[in-house]
Amino acid sequence: MFGIFLGLALLMILAFRGYSIIWIAPLTAAVVALTGGLPLLDAYKDTYMTGFVGYTKVWFPVFMLGAIFGYLMDYTGAAKSIAKWLTRMFGPKRAILGVVIGCAVLTYGGISLFVVVFSMYPIALALFREANISRSLIPGCIAFGSFTFTMTAIPGTPQIQNLIPMQYYGTEATAAPIMGIVATIFMFVSGYLYLTWRQKKLEAAGIGFTEPTNVKASETNEENEKLPSPLLSLLPLISVIVTLNILKWDIIAALLSGIILSMVLNYKLMKGFPDAITKGAAGSMTAIINTSAAVGFGTVVKAVPGFQDLTKLVIGIKGNPLISEAVAVNILAGATGSASGGMSIALEALADKYLELAAQVGLSPEALHRVASLASGGLDTLPHNGAVLTLLAVTGMSHKESYFDIFITSLVLPILASIPAIILASLGIY
Repeated sequence: MFGIFLGLALLMILAFRGYSIIWIAPLTAAVVALTGGLPLLDAYKDTYMTGFVGYTKVWFPVFMLGAIFGYLMDYTGAAKSIAKWLTRMFGPKRAILGVVIGCAVLTYGGISLFVVVFSMYPIALALFREANISRSLIPGCIAFGSFTFTMTAIPGTPQIQNLIPMQYYGTEATAAPIMGIVATIFMFVSGYLYLTWRQKKLEAAGIGFTEPTNVKASETNEENEKLPSPLLSLLPLISVIVTLNILKWDIIAALLSGIILSMVLNYKLMKGFPDAITKGAAGSMTAIINTSAAVGFGTVVKAVPGFQDLTKLVIGIKGNPLISEAVAVNILAGATGSASGGMSIALEALADKYLELAAQVGLSPEALHRVASLASGGLDTLPHNGAVLTLLAVTGMSHKESYFDIFITSLVLPILASIPAIILASLGIY
């Protein structure tokens, strides 16, 4: 067990320092293998790579199509059109709400979190400029709208964090709708109240909007942009949600429906489609390899003798097995800096045992699904998380300036939101 914790600690420290998980995952897996008595070469070539390749085989089509869909929505201007329309509806007086809702609609429609960050930042910048709100709040608002309730809680979201539990528990994307809706309401209300409180506190201190040094001309004069109709732009998002949750199509077919509809509605831009598709496909490679590397690490952890003791320790947490599941997923998501990677490691190792425990106490697999999804969106957003680093880089803010707001809205609140969800499940309300 010491080797497992040592490997996890090294993985977290090296990731926090900015090193790529592509090479630190096999390196730290070697530490686990060495202390666990496994032959190093076999542990890498067989155990590690079996986990790596197995995850890629199952999830690569989803990662690739999701990225292509996001890039097409970005290239055609559809994502920006929707975001501008929503934020214009709320106006500068409710700039924070407009940014949050804009992010939420895009992510619930299946657009990649990274694409949402790039699409929403220029719009948030314009709104915050007009409302004279400090730019330091922009990362917290975008993280709150993108990395929280639409990623893990709202039933039917096509984000990968809501799809992974389906493979292990035999559930659907709409699993445990009441638990998900209650957790969503908790996160949305508390997060919005926190962000507006922060806005008022900054205003009271005389801190307002300051122009970023790296702002581009296109970001300061967006009214002249020719964008497609926001209502037509919504159709590909609606297509993904409806085909996945109502028609019960496979996620691959659902994403393809959004991709095809996006191209049909914007056929005049067809010359740029191949480039956008290429960029989306290429961009998905980094995401899937990073996550697969984390899963490979987890596969080695699962293979060492100490894992049995660790399993007993986690499973032995007193009370509802949902608490144990939430703790396990959170810890591994935090260690890997990845919601999907951490959850995949935890469920690959422990899902069968949680199903057994749930059957013993009369819990539904749907409850396991929703809690696993919620928990994946907690400790994953520690400072070394890739999406956090991208968000801060795009907005031109530092950890010191903006990470605390990200920490509260996308780490603390999602963890707290698991509590009412677990209570509801204990009462037999899913």
